[in-house]
Amino acid sequence: MTCFERLRQLPLLGRLLRHRFIKFGIVGASGTLVNVAVLYLAQETLWVTITPPSLRLNLSLAVAIFFATINNFLLNRAWTWLDRRPHVHTPILLQFGQYTIACWLGIALQFALTHAFASHLHYLLANVLAIIIASIANFVLNDHWTFGRLRLLIRRWRRQHPQHGESIGPPRR
Repeated sequence: MTCFERLRQLPLLGRLLRHRFIKFGIVGASGTLVNVAVLYLAQETLWVTITPPSLRLNLSLAVAIFFATINNFLLNRAWTWLDRRPHVHTPILLQFGQYTIACWLGIALQFALTHAFASHLHYLLANVLAIIIASIANFVLNDHWTFGRLRLLIRRWRRQHPQHGESIGPPRR
């Protein structure tokens, strides 16, 4: 058994190394391309006349992040978590809201970790390490919350334990 196969058997790490996390990473890379392309177009053509330049950059960044987030959400929904769509009945706008919140939590985590690690490491290495950790956290949060793994696990548990499935919460009258 290779080292990679052993790592795949670990509960959390194994799940991350399987195909879904790789798809998530590919989608993230496509989002980076969308972000850079939209940022360039907004800066160099759409809002070239806006002054001061800092305002133009902020507007361009906002639009770039918005389009990259939509790109990533739609691709993750259509490809990374396609197998969950028949089982998860969350309205798309609510799911997009969950996805956006998960992304912002990932950004906040990256920001905080980069600052924490930078006191001990070179800031670029600190940022790369923070990106890796935040990406894993973002994947886990989206996997369980946005795209319904938690709901699927609860549903499966309730089917396997019908005597306990309805006892969560106050008794019904």
